[in-house]
Amino acid sequence: MATSAESAKLLTSQYVTFLLGDETYGISILKLNEIIAYQDCTTIPNVPNFIKGVLNLRGIVVPVIDLRERFSMETKTYDQFTVIMILDVSGRIMGLIVDAVSDVITLNKENIKPRPSFSAGISTHFIQGMGVKDNKFIILLDVDRLLSDEELNLVDGV
Repeated sequence: MATSAESAKLLTSQYVTFLLGDETYGISILKLNEIIAYQDCTTIPNVPNFIKGVLNLRGIVVPVIDLRERFSMETKTYDQFTVIMILDVSGRIMGLIVDAVSDVITLNKENIKPRPSFSAGISTHFIQGMGVKDNKFIILLDVDRLLSDEELNLVDGV
C-alpha cells in the first residue's frame, strides 16, 4: 500500500496529454477538473479572438479559450474529437478547447527536460518543460502562465 506521500509524489508527475495539430501537449492532472464534449459557447463582444465565449457548467459561468488560436495556430473545424478541458487556471475555472485528449501519463523527473530558450522576442514562459515518452517530446504547459495578467483580467471581465 502506497503511503500518502508516495501517492502525492505520483500525482504531481501525472499529466493529461492532448493534441493540437501534430503536437502532443500535457498539463498537470492536478489542474484538470473535467473534460466535456465540445459545445457552442455564448459569444462575448470585444474580446480577443482566442476567447470563444462562456458556457454554463452547472450554474458556473466558464470562460472558454481556443488553445489553437491562443498559440496562433491555423484554425480547425471542431469535430467529434474536439473537447473542452475544464481547468483551474490561477484560481479561476476556465475551459480550453483542444483537438483531442490522448492519455494520462506518468513522467519521472529524469523524463522532463528544461523548456527550450529562444531569442528574446519568442515567449516560452508558459512551457513548464519538455516531457519525453516513447522517444517523443510532449510539451508540458504551465496553465497558470498561459495567459498574461492583462488577458486574465479580460477573461475575468467576461
